[in-house]
Amino acid sequence: MNKEVIKIDEEFISLQDLLKFAGITPTGGQAKYIIQNGEIKVNGEVCTMRGKKMRNGDTAQFEDKIVEVKAD
Repeated sequence: MNKEVIKIDEEFISLQDLLKFAGITPTGGQAKYIIQNGEIKVNGEVCTMRGKKMRNGDTAQFEDKIVEVKAD
């Protein structure tokens, strides 16, 4: 598995924005598509809510890439 840590300055980041920021998808439209298709796991469970609030310690997984949120 390929793991990346994304640092945020806010309390949370939306799942859709996290996927774009991490480079998993180049556009919001593509992020929306893969989330609604059930291709993303949040903290190990399939999540279809693109506005899901990702907070410190949360992880999102797409295929073999895991992105972990770290708040400053």
